[in-house]
Amino acid sequence: MHEELVADSSLIRFSGAFDGLAARRLEALLSRIEPGVRLCVDLTQVRELPDFSLAVLAQALTRCEAQLTLLGLSQHQIRVLRYCGVDTGPLERAAGADAT
Repeated sequence: MHEELVADSSLIRFSGAFDGLAARRLEALLSRIEPGVRLCVDLTQVRELPDFSLAVLAQALTRCEAQLTLLGLSQHQIRVLRYCGVDTGPLERAAGADAT
């Protein structure tokens, strides 16, 4: 996991495999983020993202009160997050914008 601070927002960039351990590390980090903080999680360089890791991410997202943006998710991954109870409207709009 690589973390960068950008101006008034924070960027967390992952590369390689986003396995269960990486998902738990991100979950722990998100649990410490103050409500309302803008945070971008960039998964565009991730080559493996198993559904189990998405389930862990979904749990973290439902508890996180930050203004969170996720980059690099496929339609399948967005669908899995939706099945896990995450409001995926913003993710689907962002994915649609990337496709155009």
